[in-house]
Amino acid sequence: MIPPKTSLTLRAPTPAGALLPNLAAFGRMLRRAGLPVGPSEILAGAAALEAVDLGDKHQAHAALRATMVHRHEHFLLFDHAFALFWRDPEAGRHAAAMALLDGFKEPPKPPPTSRRLAEAMRGDRPTPPKPPEPKEEQQLDLTFTVSDRERLQTMDFEAMSAEEITAAKEEIRKLVLPLDARPTRRFRASHMGTLADLRLTVRDSLRTGGEILDISRRQRITRTPPLVVLCDISGSMSRYAQILLHFIHAVTNDRDRVHSFLFGTRLTNVTRQLKHRDPEAAFEMVSHAVPDWSGGTRIGESLERFNQLWSRRVLGQGAVVLLITDGLDREGAKGLSDATDRLRRSCRRLVWLNPLLRYAGFQPKSQGIRAMLPHVDEFRPVHNLASLRELVAALSDRHAGRGREFA
Repeated sequence: MIPPKTSLTLRAPTPAGALLPNLAAFGRMLRRAGLPVGPSEILAGAAALEAVDLGDKHQAHAALRATMVHRHEHFLLFDHAFALFWRDPEAGRHAAAMALLDGFKEPPKPPPTSRRLAEAMRGDRPTPPKPPEPKEEQQLDLTFTVSDRERLQTMDFEAMSAEEITAAKEEIRKLVLPLDARPTRRFRASHMGTLADLRLTVRDSLRTGGEILDISRRQRITRTPPLVVLCDISGSMSRYAQILLHFIHAVTNDRDRVHSFLFGTRLTNVTRQLKHRDPEAAFEMVSHAVPDWSGGTRIGESLERFNQLWSRRVLGQGAVVLLITDGLDREGAKGLSDATDRLRRSCRRLVWLNPLLRYAGFQPKSQGIRAMLPHVDEFRPVHNLASLRELVAALSDRHAGRGREFA
């Protein structure tokens, strides 16, 4: 006898029936939880459900995950959301029987995904008010109290909930990176210039029969230097890379001559993808262009490939390089010192952003960190909004870093 298959809670003969509104509600819950799910993913999920047996929960789960999830790091969150939204109706009966046993156990600390899913399931519904407590003499202690916005500035990206991550992304979009303009080798005519232009003076004198009536002047053209971002997207950096991509996208669309590269086990140029104004569309194109997200780390090999293929193209005119990585190289820092040294000598300023600096007792014990540290100009943390604001202030400082007089 063939055992019956596990079925979903809400079933319909076709997705066009009662299942489609529930699928749309499931997509809204995933979007509130932080997954990039839009109408196209919901329609693709409905089409996929028509091709599978709705009576088999495993087939429905595989069909929805294949069409609604585009990134490997979102699989775990989707699995939890699927089990929570399309829950088994028999689970309520077992919950009552296990309530007494669970009452004697110490409640475990919920993982970050459970917290984000709980907020996503709640949606816009207000939190139920707490029962009033008996009135007693209350003493208000306002010492060391801060607002939610101030607390958000110092909160680690890895510890943020879905709502806090959304607020952090909005704050990141407001950041402006005004790199100090540097003088170039080119000049232009200007009445306010301090340098005399003898060639233009003689040329203008031809209009008056060779008589010089005025001295033409010129001034040097200034331009902001190029900005090159090299961001690590390996497994140890995936949480921070997702947030920092919003910072890179905001900078790319705010100024010109920004070149962005992502690396894990290989180097990928995502400059063209991040120039899209819509962040969700830009990240969708980045996810298709980057095949090694949340994988291993080969920092030395990636930097060496950048020096060979892209260094002469993007590091001219006094470029500033932001190297975002934790320095944990799985190749044991093979060739990492030479690659970092060449990168430093090719740019005007090399700034290393490392989220491990958030720990007070951080020490450069890793082989990769010790190989890279002597060749960088600045070593800064990048783990919260406050560190990003300090980075913006440091890059806007005219006298910071070292380099040639003319870019």
